[in-house]
Amino acid sequence: MTVELPALERTDMVESPAPSGRLRRYARPALGLLLPVGLALVWEIAVWLGLSNGRLVPPPTKIFATILELARSGELARHIMATLTRVVLGFGLGVVAGTVFGAISGYWGLARRLLDPTVQALRAIPSIAWVPLFILWLGIFETSKIALIAVGVFFPVYLGVMGAILSVDRKIVEVGRTFRLSGPAMIRRILLPAVLPAYVVSLRVGLGLGWMFVVAAEFMGASEGLGYLLIDGQQLGKPAQILAAIVIFAILGKTTDWLIEIGSAPLLRWQDAFGRQSGAA
Repeated sequence: MTVELPALERTDMVESPAPSGRLRRYARPALGLLLPVGLALVWEIAVWLGLSNGRLVPPPTKIFATILELARSGELARHIMATLTRVVLGFGLGVVAGTVFGAISGYWGLARRLLDPTVQALRAIPSIAWVPLFILWLGIFETSKIALIAVGVFFPVYLGVMGAILSVDRKIVEVGRTFRLSGPAMIRRILLPAVLPAYVVSLRVGLGLGWMFVVAAEFMGASEGLGYLLIDGQQLGKPAQILAAIVIFAILGKTTDWLIEIGSAPLLRWQDAFGRQSGAA
C-alpha cells in the first residue's frame, strides 16, 4: 500500500537536508587546517616536554608572540603593504604580457615558431640571474623589484594560455566554422570557454611564482617588506622573526590564491568535471 503525502510535506522533506549541506560546505575548508594546526601542536608539545630547546625552531606560541609584537609596533602592516603592492603590480604586468604573447603564439603558427624558442630559452634562466641585470638597467628601487616579479609570473601564464589554445578540440572549432562565426565570435564563443579552465590554473601558478620571486626582489636592497624581515632576522639571529615572516608569506599566498579561485568559480560553473563531483560529495 502506498500513501500519498501532501505537497507541502514532500517539500519539507526535500528541503530538510539543507542545513547538513551547509555544514559540509563550511566544514570542508576547515579540513585544510588540520595538518598545519596538528603539526604546530605536536611541535609545541615537544618543546614543552623538553624534547627540543626550541632555539633554532621556536614553538608556535613564540612565533605568534613575535607576530603580535610586530603588529603592535606597526612594522607588520608596513612590511605587508610593501610586499603586497609589489606582488600586485608585478602580477598584473606579468599576467597582461603572458596572456597577450601566449594568445599570439597559440593562435598563429608563424608567431609561435618565431617567439616560442626564445621564450623557452629565457624561461630556463634562474630567477636570481636576473637580479644584477635588473639592478643595472632599472636601479635598486621599486621598478627593478616589480620587473623581477613580472618575469616570474609571465612564463607560467604564457605557457598556460598557449598550451590551452593549442589543445582546443579541432571538432569544436570546425563547428564554429560551419556556423560561419567571425573571428571575434569564434574567440568569444569557442576558444575562450575552452581556454578558461587552463587559464585559471596558469594564473594560480603564476601567482605562486610571484610570491616566490618577491623574496628575491626584496633581497635587492629593500628597506621594507617581508623579505626584509627575513634578512633582518638572519642578520640579527632571530629565528622567530624569520619563521613569523614565512608564516605570513604562507597566509598571504593562500589568501590570494583563494581569491582567484573564488573569483573564477562563477565563470566555470558550466564545467561537468570530476573535481566538482568529488568536491560536492
